[in-house]
Amino acid sequence: MFELILVKLGGSVITDKSKPFTEDINTIKRLAKEIHEAREEKKFKLIIGHGGGSYPHTYAEIFRTNEGVMNKRSYEGIAKVQDAASILNRIIVNQLINAGENAVSINPSSCTIAENGTIKRMFLEPIEKLLDFDMVPVPYGDVCLDSKKGCCILSTEGILSYLAKEFNKDKKYKVSRVLLCGRVGGVFNDNPDENPDAELIPIITQKNIKKIESVLKGSSGIDVTGGMMHKVKMMLELTELGIESEVINVKKSGILKRALLGEKGLGTIIRKD
Repeated sequence: MFELILVKLGGSVITDKSKPFTEDINTIKRLAKEIHEAREEKKFKLIIGHGGGSYPHTYAEIFRTNEGVMNKRSYEGIAKVQDAASILNRIIVNQLINAGENAVSINPSSCTIAENGTIKRMFLEPIEKLLDFDMVPVPYGDVCLDSKKGCCILSTEGILSYLAKEFNKDKKYKVSRVLLCGRVGGVFNDNPDENPDAELIPIITQKNIKKIESVLKGSSGIDVTGGMMHKVKMMLELTELGIESEVINVKKSGILKRALLGEKGLGTIIRKD
């Protein structure tokens, strides 16, 4: 049985978040090349998810899409958020194909129903069939129809977490590892963009998560790393299924390839005690 690895390419890596609708094409091309080179050297199954960065976030904020359907303009928001997210997805898929991977878009808005912002069900058979063909499914953070709110925004981490749990039930492909790829080389005890003395936390488990959470939130109660704790807790849930995750900095050339080939300790590892 081939191992199945899930990769999340963060929106801050593949786009310029300060400029609406601006992709970082050079980084995308390099990452696609690293992915293909790793798959040439080692046989493994792969699902690549990615964030929206400066593409769907612009419309999501204007129409407050994650709050649900509030008025008639909400439907315009659903359409525009989905369109923007899918445009970036096509760019990612195109570059993966150019690099030599048979990548295929998976549109969560077309195959998923949520309930109060959490995935209720997702049509997984096409994804499994693509893996059978050794192709690369590429889902992404997207707007989703919601049975309670009308609509919501699904994060890439939420989608990959759902896939990991479902595939590790009774599917033939079991997830072994999740790689969260950003522009910061792991989880730090402070925001490294603002504090050059911020220290890397090399390993996170259920045993030390409380201490880490208190450090990251500090006296203000606000996650100074910009929501990293939410992602960490989501990945910690997967450790009960034997799935290890790692937060890595793929702005550095070669890091993603090394991680895909099995190297560990490149960032912060999230694992079982």
